[in-house]
Amino acid sequence: MRYYSLSRFFRERFGFRVYKIPVHAGFACPNRDGAISRKGCIFCWNPSFSPALDYDAGSLRAQVAAGKAAVKRKGESKFLVYFQPFTNTYAPVEKLRSIYDTALDDHEVIGMCIGTRPDCVPDAVLDLLAEYTGKWHIWLEYGLQSAHDRTLFLINRGHTRADFEDAVARSQGRGLFLCAHVILGLPGETREDMLETASFLSSQPIQGVKIHHLQVIENTPLAEMHQENRVQTYSFEEYVPLVCDFLEWLRPDLVIHRLVGDVLDSGYLLAPRWRVGKAQVINAIEKELELRQSRQGFKWKQMKKREGSRETKI
Repeated sequence: MRYYSLSRFFRERFGFRVYKIPVHAGFACPNRDGAISRKGCIFCWNPSFSPALDYDAGSLRAQVAAGKAAVKRKGESKFLVYFQPFTNTYAPVEKLRSIYDTALDDHEVIGMCIGTRPDCVPDAVLDLLAEYTGKWHIWLEYGLQSAHDRTLFLINRGHTRADFEDAVARSQGRGLFLCAHVILGLPGETREDMLETASFLSSQPIQGVKIHHLQVIENTPLAEMHQENRVQTYSFEEYVPLVCDFLEWLRPDLVIHRLVGDVLDSGYLLAPRWRVGKAQVINAIEKELELRQSRQGFKWKQMKKREGSRETKI
């Protein structure tokens, strides 16, 4: 494989298969409850991508049990509880502790993946998460989406690149694994803009990246922009070389959690409508890298080599 997949990371670290169980713990989002905005990000409609929304937010143990039962296991395996919908650190510390303790109260659960925003991790929350890292495996997933403030403003993200850098810096030394979420194809961004985001991520002390392609979902402001022809999306044939370009600028040690976005119900999806499944997209990406005789970090390594050469001459 020409990129560092999450499955490979788990095999190397634990020696067995690890499955994620998405759960809904009833969290809100400051970009929807009025703390920042009531509009939300222009692309966001949680029912389109989060299976956990089908569950009662008060039945966390039941969600974990149902998630385990739904997995067709192959050999030895364990689980990570994935807090997916909305902002999963957006609550008082004692409430968070109660929720996280409940999720981890299963002998087959070895840790958590916590999706959040970089402006929703005060030091007290990071201190709490650090308490878990001695026994459990914790991924803290920061939604960045783009390294460009003009894009973050356009998509009504409600935070800046500096907020992300601050959150990452304050997360260091706590035993946490950090993952950044990005979207390729956001309105107004060029290929060069997206590759700058890849280079930025490679400069950050993070351990993983989750890549999505821009998807236009009904019931979102982005859908209105698309209907007015103000937003274009990538075809399958356009996306594959783009994501390969992006991978080439990511450090080779960064764990790739995802290469392409998902929609649970295609009825929500307005564009792009590819006539291929997720597995075919991933296979096409691997094939493209093979045809290039390239891999994750190829361009990044070349840049570092040139930088080292210049430093030697100086």
